[in-house]
Amino acid sequence: MVSEIKTLVTFFGGTGDLAKRKLYPSVFNLYKKGYLQEHFAIVGTARQDLSDAEFKQLVRESIADFTEDQAQAEAFIEHFSYRAHDVTDAASYNVLKLAIEEAAQKFDIEGNRIFYMSVAPRFFGTIAQYLKSEGLLATTGYNRLMIEKPFGTSYATAEALQNDLEDAFDDNQLFRIDHYLGKEMVQNIAALRFGNPIFDAAWNKDYIKNVQVTLSEVLGVEERAGYYDTAGALLDMIQNHTMQIVGWLAMEKPESFNDTDIRAAKNAAFNALKIYDEAEVNKYFVRAQYGAGDSADFLPYLEEKDVPADSKNNTFIAGELQFDLPRWEGVPFYVRSGKRLAAKQTRVDIVFKAGKFNFGSATPAQESVLSILIDPKGGVQFTVNAKRVSDAFDTRTIDLGWQASAEDKQNTPEPYERMIHDAMDGNGSNFADWNGVATAWRFVDAISAVYTADKAPLETYKSGSMGPDASDQLLAANGDKWFYTGQ
Repeated sequence: MVSEIKTLVTFFGGTGDLAKRKLYPSVFNLYKKGYLQEHFAIVGTARQDLSDAEFKQLVRESIADFTEDQAQAEAFIEHFSYRAHDVTDAASYNVLKLAIEEAAQKFDIEGNRIFYMSVAPRFFGTIAQYLKSEGLLATTGYNRLMIEKPFGTSYATAEALQNDLEDAFDDNQLFRIDHYLGKEMVQNIAALRFGNPIFDAAWNKDYIKNVQVTLSEVLGVEERAGYYDTAGALLDMIQNHTMQIVGWLAMEKPESFNDTDIRAAKNAAFNALKIYDEAEVNKYFVRAQYGAGDSADFLPYLEEKDVPADSKNNTFIAGELQFDLPRWEGVPFYVRSGKRLAAKQTRVDIVFKAGKFNFGSATPAQESVLSILIDPKGGVQFTVNAKRVSDAFDTRTIDLGWQASAEDKQNTPEPYERMIHDAMDGNGSNFADWNGVATAWRFVDAISAVYTADKAPLETYKSGSMGPDASDQLLAANGDKWFYTGQ
């Protein structure tokens, strides 16, 4: 039996695409599961001038594909209201304040306010400060701020944003969203690692040879050249999603599984991440752009619409991360992400050291690999050594695997549903904290500085491949190779 959550959520950007595609269906799922019952309210706000009835119709359409019982949907929609609002105008906040207070009174909600910012990042600090100065924060219960990425565009801008937010909110009231942390198989990293003594005991330099994180995409830049050419794979995928996944892999074992201890354990690892100088960036990182492929549909990046002809933007990044911790001494963490690659895949491959026992055969034992398949098909695969079927005692690798069933997938909460629920519960385990964000930016800024100055090679790779040869050579320098080859 679930417990009812009493809360009032205000969605800034309430008429936007994210709200319609993800946020309102996620809140509806929480309602259908019983987490939200009678004492909740949703206030939408944006510049668009809509009546309550028009806004409710927008919500009705956004949840249509998730509606089995129309009467249930209508009861849910009754908890929604809307006010047009200019986030840059202090006087406009009084209109929003009255709407929030009316909704709180109507549904008997004392305090417990969440403000979700699905707006352009340049407004984050402005909204936070006006929420406080214009009296929109609750005086009882809690106040929490949910913030979409990107959290800054560099360490300096992220720090400035953090300072602005902390003028109105304590850091433990800030919930920085990275939806990858809401993915079921990312959360499974903790279960696999800490729930199985065989892995828990071996999660260190004595048994692990290297760790690999792959976030590959088959699509090119599509219609996003205006944004993507200023960000590239480094800022679009490495600074946020990849680093947050690495946090779960590299973290120390937490004292307990609450958000405070989990963040402390992650920060022990993040604080030990080595920041590279120019020579080290060139040694440990590879940047590249996609070129043509076998299909005529695969244009080289420089020929894509709205991409500058002289662009040096990275559409592929591969690199080695190092953690100055006894646990990880000498263990490289390899990361890669790129567009126009051979397959869409988000996965983690933990490569264990090969056994040294001599079977007297021509095929010695190979490295065992634990693979956590995050997208598009959730699953776990463990590649281990076994005897080959032959007269001689030769070895081979076999796969022990599990894949999420159709029922598992149907019952899996969407990342945004999980993260909204966690924010309502005050559980920050699956949100990025300031220390982790700051460390990621300091690490990435050091790489960006080299690339901005054009002091690193820019490789090219064939569309439909898994990246440039230099990516393979990066690992080969350590006697390693990518486990996932795109097959």
